[in-house]
Amino acid sequence: MAESSQNDIPKSNPAASGEYDKKCIFCKIVNKEMGTELLHCDEEISCFKDIRPAAPHHYLVVPNKHVGNCKSLTKEHVPLVKQMVELGKDMLEKNNITNLSDVRFGFHWPPFCSVTHLHLHVLAPVSQMGYMSRLIYKLNSYWFITADQLIEMLNSKEETN
Repeated sequence: MAESSQNDIPKSNPAASGEYDKKCIFCKIVNKEMGTELLHCDEEISCFKDIRPAAPHHYLVVPNKHVGNCKSLTKEHVPLVKQMVELGKDMLEKNNITNLSDVRFGFHWPPFCSVTHLHLHVLAPVSQMGYMSRLIYKLNSYWFITADQLIEMLNSKEETN
């Protein structure tokens, strides 16, 4: 994946293409309207640090185009989710996090989303998360789903015509 700095403009401009929600904070971040440092930005996805980190490394990976929450996804979104996870792994590797058994990749399940723009939480090391963070990003809960669980669920959905 090609990486760019915050000052570079993505080749695919969601604001210009109409795939941008002007009320969405993540759309504004991806389009550099907020001053948030983009750690990665390519044509499809971007990554930045969470403003309320739950772990020493807490990144958000988002599609550049406005995509609703994980409940609105279809089987056709599986490649996007996989691409988001791969970028999360790349970000951890760049920060010398190589023990993937102590990381968590996941999404808040509606209605427990603070932002409706699809965003993957990348958390590491999980063993260093505090009590409240462990609760907020709890496995097998009603409010948080791992990326693997989401992919499995999307793959089991019937094709829509």
